[in-house]
Order: sequence, then C-alpha cells, then structure tokens
Amino acid sequence: MRSELYIDGTWKPSSDGKTLEVINPATEEVIHHIAAATAEDVDAAVKAARRSFDKDGWPQTSGAERAKYLRAIAAGIRARQAEIARLEVIDNGKPFPEADWDIADAAGCFDFYAGLAEQLDTNPEEPIALADNRFTSKAVREPIGVAGAIIPWNYPLLMASWKVAPALAAGCTVVLKPAEITSLTALELAAIADEAGLPPGVLNIVTGAGSVTGQAIIDHSQVDKLAFTGSGPVGSKIMAAAARDIKRISLELGGKSPFVVFDDSDIEKAVEWILFGIFWNQGQVCSATSRVLVQEGIYDRLLARLIEETSRIRIGSGLEDGVLLGPLVSKKQYEQVLAAIAAAKSAGATIACGGTRPEGFDKGYYLRPTILTDVPLDSAAWREEIFGPVVCLRPFTSEEEAIALANDSRFGLAAAVMSADDARAERVAKAFRAGIVWINCSQPTFTEAPWGGYKESGIGRELGRWGLDNYLETKQITKYVSEDPWGWYIK
Repeated sequence: MRSELYIDGTWKPSSDGKTLEVINPATEEVIHHIAAATAEDVDAAVKAARRSFDKDGWPQTSGAERAKYLRAIAAGIRARQAEIARLEVIDNGKPFPEADWDIADAAGCFDFYAGLAEQLDTNPEEPIALADNRFTSKAVREPIGVAGAIIPWNYPLLMASWKVAPALAAGCTVVLKPAEITSLTALELAAIADEAGLPPGVLNIVTGAGSVTGQAIIDHSQVDKLAFTGSGPVGSKIMAAAARDIKRISLELGGKSPFVVFDDSDIEKAVEWILFGIFWNQGQVCSATSRVLVQEGIYDRLLARLIEETSRIRIGSGLEDGVLLGPLVSKKQYEQVLAAIAAAKSAGATIACGGTRPEGFDKGYYLRPTILTDVPLDSAAWREEIFGPVVCLRPFTSEEEAIALANDSRFGLAAAVMSADDARAERVAKAFRAGIVWINCSQPTFTEAPWGGYKESGIGRELGRWGLDNYLETKQITKYVSEDPWGWYIK
C-alpha cells in the first residue's frame, strides 16, 4: 500500500512528516498510515501542474498522444483489478463484487475519454458563418488549465477517474485530493499513471484533511478549475471561494431522490429495484432513491415484500462471499446515520425494519438495512440526505400527487419511476425536476451519459462528452480577409 504524496512524478512524505490513520471499517483497526499534505505540499503540486501546463507542453500534445496515456492507465488498472478492488474493500467497506465492478468501470472511464481525446484531433475547430463576408470566424476548444479535483469517499477510485480521465483527455493538468478516509486506491492510480509514463506534473495526488489539503487547493490562485463531488454545505463554500478568482467550477452534490412506483408495476421487480436503489454501497450513494412513493393499491403488499427481502440481506465484511451489505465507511458516518434514524423515530416515523446493529457484530460500523414508514413530510428523514442504508416509504393516490411529492425537495440529482404504462412513465420522467431519471430501474450509470443535478444538487455535468466539456474553454478566432482597407479612421 502506498503512503506518500505523488507530486511532480515523485513520491515524497508530507513536508511536516504528519500522517493520517487508515481504518478498516469492518474491524475498526488501523491498517495503514498515509501522508497528510500541508499547504506547502499543495503549493508544490499546483506549481508542478502549472509548469507542466504552461511550459512543458502537455496542452500541445495531440489528442492521440494523450489517448495513449489514458489507455495505458486503463490497462494498468485492469491488470491489477482484483488487488485494487480488495484495497477498496478494506478502505471503504463495500462488498468485493461492488468494488470489483467499480474498478472495472474506472478502467472503462479512461478508455472512453481516450476516444474523446482522439476526436478532439478530428474536430479541432468549428467554422462560424458570419453575415459579413469580409471576415472569417471559427471556434476552438482549449484546455482550461490546472484542475483541482476533490473527491468523496463512497466511490474512491471511480470518482477519481470521473475527474482525472476527462481532464487529462482535454489537455489539463491535475491536482487530485482523495477523501482523507479512503485514499488508498487513488494513490494506486498515481502509481499506475507513473508506470504508464505520464509526464511529471501532469497528475499530482495529495492526501490529507479537507480543512487543510482541500482548502489549500480551493484557495490556490494558480488553480483554474475546481471539480468537487461531496456534500452541499462544502460545495457552497467551494462556490463562494471560487468566486474570488472567478475559478471555473463543477459541483456534484447531495440528493434525496424519489422513486415513484405505480400500482400497475410488478411488485417483485419493484422490490428488487428499490433494494438496489438504496442498499447498494450501504446506501452511501448521492443518487440513492431514498424516498419511495408507492401507489396505495399495492402499498401494503409491496411493503410486506420489501421488509421480507430486506431482512434477508446478508451483512458482513466485504471480503466474505455472499455479503451484500458491508459496514458504513467510518465511525462518524455510522453515528450520523444512527442519529438520523433516532431523530426520524422522535419525529413520528415508524421503523418497519432494521435500524440497529446486527447481532454478532461487536466490531465494525455495521447497521441493519432500515425501512421507515409514516415519515412526516416536514421531517429531516424525508427531506435531508441520510447517506446510509435507510429508505423512507410513503403511499400516494394520484399521478399528480406523486409528481408533487417527488419534486418537493431542494435537491434534484436523480429520480425513478416504475410503471407498466410506458406513456405514463415517460410523462412522469419528463415532469421530474432532476438531472438523472430512471424508468423501471434505479441507479444504472453509464460513462457515455451525462451525470449531474438540478437545484441544490450541483452545477455542471460529468461523464459523456459533457464531462470533457467541463475541462475545455471555447475561444473565438476571427480574421479580416478582405483586401479592402477597413477605412474607419484612415480614409
């Protein structure tokens, strides 16, 4: 396991020698230590990225050249996929099959953006038709510059890939800060990039506390772009800080996503997608469909089946075969989720299932998957992101009521609808005020499709060509081509 900072192509300890503990959430044991970067370390990383962008020629490399590095990184990830997935499990807690899927997706992300990098060569400029034929004009896209990327702890390597791959494809250089409690696989990404021959300074990875390391990236005057995935309050602070220098920003923030199930739905399929929509990754998913609205005609039957299947979910260490729910990521997160459940009960909600530590687990941040019913509409449990294996169920009567309840949120990241009536499903999908909508499913995510939210769920889009656009500026170049003099001042 790597422990040092990766700055300008070199591994080094933090400038003051301080480290952070790495805790396995399944055992609560300290399994490693990693460097805690100081503001001085961040400054060195940003300056390396700045030099690589301004002087060493990274932006001037062709898209095809950058694609070679991206594909080499993808190959490096795949060559060590099982090993990296195991690191993800002991660092984050998720079951191994989920981690293995994540790592495969991360490799696929680098391959996808390699293809888009090559397309930049085939479409380097866009001619613009002008009303005045004395001029020609074209639009060209150029890399923004140095990108500061700050990622969350729920999908450590995958979230790093969502930012690093498009940034490098665009020709930007990067300073990446992984979450302080899940940094192991991001450091492996640095090692893989180094082995791929990525030039020094193009990718720098600094581990450390958000209040120190992250803040130093946010405040650094030589960072041109900030890309952040995380909580709304932190995103708001980043947006305010970025305003000082008019930094470009993209923010993917929280959610409290609805899942509307109409009474013509197949109950078994609905239960499966509800489970997948909230208990995958222990519910620590920004897009988790944590508010489930079920039409009253099937509400009782669906709730009974949901409780039955939720009670059967196997809990345990992510390294054990057959486990579908691992521990929460940290003691802090575990305590916050328990507090949210207790507050929901105090507000009048009913705990229909779960809500406590499972029997036989004296160590580890384990929590039984939880179903809440009778949740008041004005309660925090219904309105705020819990970010754990907790789902709220509520019956509804009409399509109009369901849409109103679904959209009654300050968030707008994702939403889902299930119905056998395709026209109704499409109608409701269009009515949702959310950036990601699923019909007859919940949570499938594809590198090719845009990802991001409405309202307080963020600004900008990741993935697909939209993710590449996050790291490109558009320049207009207009040329006077007439042989006649302009003749405004000189007649």
